[in-house]
Amino acid sequence: MTTTAHPPVLVLGGTGTIGHRVVAQLLDRGLPARAASRHTDPPLNWADPTTWDAALDGAERIYLLLPDDVDLPDGFLDRARAAGVRRVVLHSDRAVDLMNVTRLQGAERAVRASGLEWTIIRPDWFAQNFETFFRDGIVGGRLCMPVGEAKQGFVDGDDIAAVAVKALTTDAHLGEVLEITGPTALSFREATALIADAIGRPVEFDGTPQAYREQMLAVGLPEEAVEGLIQSFAPVAEAGDTHPTGVVEAVLGRPARPFADYVAAAAARGVWQ
Repeated sequence: MTTTAHPPVLVLGGTGTIGHRVVAQLLDRGLPARAASRHTDPPLNWADPTTWDAALDGAERIYLLLPDDVDLPDGFLDRARAAGVRRVVLHSDRAVDLMNVTRLQGAERAVRASGLEWTIIRPDWFAQNFETFFRDGIVGGRLCMPVGEAKQGFVDGDDIAAVAVKALTTDAHLGEVLEITGPTALSFREATALIADAIGRPVEFDGTPQAYREQMLAVGLPEEAVEGLIQSFAPVAEAGDTHPTGVVEAVLGRPARPFADYVAAAAARGVWQ
């Protein structure tokens, strides 16, 4: 059953890779939506509870994507419910348990216990990471990630946003955890090779911890931080190949976007020039 939400959907994290797509897709459907962050009007600062009420005012549904390294503050969901929010879609991560991401594990527990209608989405690696976090490596001709040759479920940001919008605007996935992948699994080496073909120049991939360590130290990341990252990625390498879940296809009734299609479009936009 499709429901119509005249009050605006509040998109927390609404200026980021996925959040701004959620806003755009809601608006394209004629549904009011507004992003909230420290830089919006009104602002929302997770560390300042005095900013929460103004940001929540008038919203019945929220898309909740926490900034990196920010825990969901105690009391926020209670405040949201008191303000009239009745549904939350939490953006978590497919590796939340594999990598022991405690802040997202805590957020998932809080959402389940909130008394609100809820859906949790757990996307795999964003395809768009190759034009943000991994862009410098691609442009420099050498991408290092300490995940070995394990295949990953790279998924397009528009597909993630579309699943989130479906969860926000229909009752079809209440109380579900949706693990979102692309249509096929690829190793970082295979993904990098597709990008190299599209841009017409070689891009080396090295999946060893030592190569990642050397590259991160060379750009000035503290040694302690680098070792922590290597340790956190180790379970990804150890887990081996992922398997596509088919969630995009099941939720949206259409194929998920192949990584090669994303690469062709991104190369045409010149993101790796």
